[in-house]
Formats: sequence, C-alpha cells, structure tokens
Amino acid sequence: MSDFDPERVRQLQRPRGLPFAIGKIGHVVLNVADLERSARFYTEVLGFQISDVYPEDMVPGGMVFLRCNTDHHGIALVGSAEGAAANAELNHLAFEVGSLDDVVRARDHLRRHGVVIDFEGRRRAGCQLAVEFRDPDNHRLEIYWGIDQIGSDGHVRPPSEWKGARSLEDAIADPVRGQDTTLHDPSLLRR
Repeated sequence: MSDFDPERVRQLQRPRGLPFAIGKIGHVVLNVADLERSARFYTEVLGFQISDVYPEDMVPGGMVFLRCNTDHHGIALVGSAEGAAANAELNHLAFEVGSLDDVVRARDHLRRHGVVIDFEGRRRAGCQLAVEFRDPDNHRLEIYWGIDQIGSDGHVRPPSEWKGARSLEDAIADPVRGQDTTLHDPSLLRR
C-alpha cells in the first residue's frame, strides 16, 4: 500500500505564477477492438456525430473523430485495441447532459439497447445524479447532471452533506441541499 494521506493531498494547490491555465478537458482518445462497432455505439446509442474518419493507411487500425458540441471532437476512437479494456489506467469518462430528465431518459434508452448499467443514482463527492455503464470495449462511461459547482470562495460541499443513492428514483426522492430534483416530466419515473 502507498502512504497516501488525504489531508496532505487536500492541501495541494495551483502554484502562484504558473504561466498558463488549462481551460477545459479537451478530448479523450480510446483504443477499441472493433472500430465500426464502437463508432456505431457512440453514434447510434449515445448520439455523437462523426466529424472525420482516418483510414488504416493514416493511422494503424483506423480512427474516428466524434463530437457532441461544436468542438471538432470530444472523443476519438482508434481501432488498435487487441481486446476489451482493462480499465487499469482510465477509470471512467463522463458526459454531462442538460437536465435530470435527460439522465432518466438516457438510462431508459441504454436499457432498451441492452447496455449493462453498472450504477445509477448519486455517489458522494460532487453529488451529481448519474447512470454508469460500459461501451462495447468495456470502457466505463457516465452520463450525469447536477454536479456541484464551486463558487469564487473555493468552498465545496462538506462530506456531511453527501447523500449516496443506489437508484435514480431514490436520488430524486431525497436530494442534497440546494439540488432541485424536480423532473420536468414526472411520468418518466412511471414508465
């Protein structure tokens, strides 16, 4: 085991005078075993759009660039994996949606497409409501809404206010302080 000290790590800060600032997470590139199968999953199941495709003579295994907004790509897939992902280096990749209703709709859509769901509800830190699942290559993915925002004072929600929930229904019924879990379409939970 390591000598990981959560309190020591919690004190780490951005150095003063750092000559640059990262603006956002730009994109993720995943190695996949079957490029067409994975491109089909990310387009037809998750709704990404293809921006560009490289043939195998440009990148061994081929490459597909996919977007979910105006950035050229948020995800790229490279057909070079030899098998399912071990999830040893990458724990998971998360996608934000615009409403809690969208999380419920995403869960139901994933179920209809036979996608195995690993978790749904609310974990702890961040307090977002989410559904977690795997792509065809075993990469862990998350669709979420309502992640805590950090104000200019830098304070985060204390652990005493975290509320885990093991279903979307339970998370919606018992929100954390300040989180409005009112669905625009309450009938989503009765389907």
